[in-house]
Amino acid sequence: MNVPVPEAHQSLAERLFLTLRGEIVEGRIAAGSKISEPELARRFNASRGSLREALMRLESLGLLERRVNVGARVVELSERGLLELYEVREALEGMACRLAAEQRSEEDLAALRKMLAGHEQQKELQAGKAYFQPEGDFDFHFRIVQASKNELLIDTLCNRLYYRVRMYRYQLGMASPRAQRAFREHSHIIEAIEAGDGELAELLMRRHIRASRQNIENKLR
Repeated sequence: MNVPVPEAHQSLAERLFLTLRGEIVEGRIAAGSKISEPELARRFNASRGSLREALMRLESLGLLERRVNVGARVVELSERGLLELYEVREALEGMACRLAAEQRSEEDLAALRKMLAGHEQQKELQAGKAYFQPEGDFDFHFRIVQASKNELLIDTLCNRLYYRVRMYRYQLGMASPRAQRAFREHSHIIEAIEAGDGELAELLMRRHIRASRQNIENKLR
C-alpha cells in the first residue's frame, strides 16, 4: 500500500508538488488556467527554486503545459484529449486485466475483493449518484494495473498517465448516473480475473473504459 510520507520529512518542493497536484486534479485550480509563479510563491511562502521544481514535476505528469510567451497553464479538459487518453487506457488497461488474470495471487484477489466491498458501502453509490474512488491503492483501476506485475505498464498507467486520467475521472466521471453500473462492471471484471479468464477480463475492461469515455464525452459537449 502507498503510505504518505510524513509532512515533516517532505521537502518544500515535495509539499508544493503534492498540494498543487491535488488541487489541479480536483479542479480547485481550474483546467486551462494560467499559473502565476509570483502568486504561488506568495501563497506558499516558497522560493522560486522550490516552486519551479514542483512545477516541472507537474509538467512531467502532463498536468501543466508551457506555451511560448504565455508561460505555464493547467491542461485543458477536451474531447480530443479525452479520446487520446482513453484510447491508450482501453488498450493498456485491457492488457493489464489479462495479465492480472494470468498472474493473480490470493493476496491480490483478497485485496481486490476487500477494496470493492469498501466501495459498496458508499452512500453516494448506493443512491446511484456517484462512485468515488480515492487515488492509489483504493482505486480499482490502479490496483488492477498493479496486479498485472508488468513494471512498464505500472509505470505508464500508475505514474506517467495516472493523474491526467484522474482529472477527467474526478471532475467529470465519478458523479454520474452510471455509478451503480460502473460498480457492477468492476465486480464482473474481478470475477473474470478470479476465474483466470484473461480474455474475458480484457474484453470487460475495454468495454468498461469505452463506456466511461462516452459518459465523459457527453459532459464535455
